[in-house]
Amino acid sequence: MLVAEIFGMDEHDDKPLIGESPAFRRVLKAAQVAATTDANVLLVGEDGCGKAAMALAIHRLSSRRDHAFRFVRCTGLAADEVETELLAGLEQATSGTLFLDEVGDLPPLGQGRLLHFLERRNEGPRPSRSMPRIIAATSRDLWSAVEMGELRRDLYYRLYVVPLELPPLRERVQDIPHLIEHFVRSAAEAHGLKRPRFTAAAERLLRRYLWPGNLRELSNFCARMVILFAGCEIGPENLPWEIRRGDMATQSAPMFKLPSCGINLADLEAEIIRQALTLAGGNKSRAARLLGLSRDTLLYRMQKYLISV
Repeated sequence: MLVAEIFGMDEHDDKPLIGESPAFRRVLKAAQVAATTDANVLLVGEDGCGKAAMALAIHRLSSRRDHAFRFVRCTGLAADEVETELLAGLEQATSGTLFLDEVGDLPPLGQGRLLHFLERRNEGPRPSRSMPRIIAATSRDLWSAVEMGELRRDLYYRLYVVPLELPPLRERVQDIPHLIEHFVRSAAEAHGLKRPRFTAAAERLLRRYLWPGNLRELSNFCARMVILFAGCEIGPENLPWEIRRGDMATQSAPMFKLPSCGINLADLEAEIIRQALTLAGGNKSRAARLLGLSRDTLLYRMQKYLISV
């Protein structure tokens, strides 16, 4: 198991970075490099995939580790709250790190304030050390937000300096057993209960499930299993229906039946990509999620099949 020792963490940390999958290792290495700089970092990924934990890890590895780490959630901020939340965060994180979660949801006033701060911070030959470093996060396609007039173009370019894309859990299948072990142990210790044990059949279903809520869903699931089945063995019959139905689906009719005359696989893939883009209203990040792909993989395949939106 890979635990992110490079970030000064261990497996008992409240926000650990655990995994050994290639996709996760790549983003860890990139984050390690980014942490040694003062550049703005933009964390991109689905809800629940660990963006806040990654932001904290980057702060801990940076030269600002001895100063404050402040968290501001931008979703739902009303115009009058921008002053109290955003500006207070900037002031409290002096010489430290300000983490802006869901930065694409900032209202226009907040976008203007943030842009003004970033311009001041970068007035000289290098970013001011007395002003906080910005780590922003989003689950949205920010470029689409720019094109729709929801995000300022100049702010987008200020934020998009070091983008790091965190993979969803369905692209980290080999990490699931390690994460379950961690979350089960943590929940058992928190509630003073014995750990349950998963049968091999249950573990297969847990690896096969897509975990649309990512790490947040997995953590909540493990806590539920500890509370309901402390010290017991957990089989497929004890798992939630949404996890068990994947096994039931494999026992029923196949999703797609190959015709006797065969198909052109490239044409089929291109058509499915077009359908996903249509369903997503042209939003590439959303279309990628529908297909179980990363955004970069989708863009590569769109280029391969000459698909444009």
